Amino acid sequence: MKATTRQKFTTEFREPAVKLITEQGLKISEAARRLDISDKSLSRWVIAAKKGQLDKVDSKRLVPVSALEAEVSKLRKENAVLREEREILKKATAFFAKESR
Repeated sequence: MKATTRQKFTTEFREPAVKLITEQGLKISEAARRLDISDKSLSRWVIAAKKGQLDKVDSKRLVPVSALEAEVSKLRKENAVLREEREILKKATAFFAKESR
């Protein structure tokens, strides 16, 4: 299976792509097909351009992450790791308890 890499587009590429929709009146699907990019990416760029944030768009978020959101995300990831570690320890404890009998 071939690994795919995420494409990164510059603002210089995004601006004319958005103009195809806003100024030339193309549909997002048609413009995306012509440019060989995803419909979702292009629609996200159009929304960002209307908000004046086209240069700030990244692949996952249009809005900057607040400190609290970043902290919650970090804690959720840490919590998931700790739960996994706890499950491994439970299984190891059960295994060694069996062997000691």
